[in-house]
Amino acid sequence: MRVTEKGQVTIPKPIRDKLSIGPGSEVAFVDRGDFVELVRGEAVHDSQGRREEISKAIAAMRGSRDFDGLTTDEYMDTIRGPRDDLDPR
Repeated sequence: MRVTEKGQVTIPKPIRDKLSIGPGSEVAFVDRGDFVELVRGEAVHDSQGRREEISKAIAAMRGSRDFDGLTTDEYMDTIRGPRDDLDPR
């Protein structure tokens, strides 16, 4: 595949068909470090939006629970009760 003087390439038809890309479709090139991935534009917006939602939710929860120095096992015992199969009392 050859790049034109304007930096353009033609996306092969099998790839356009696979990604349902047609005239006027939005596409994005995603840098994955060692390679670049071509994705439909909607897919990028969806994953970015989802990532932002998750980040906001994590930020909202940050600092909402004080464990008062409990270890993970002690905290799990507090919310579940002790496990008789592991720690008979």
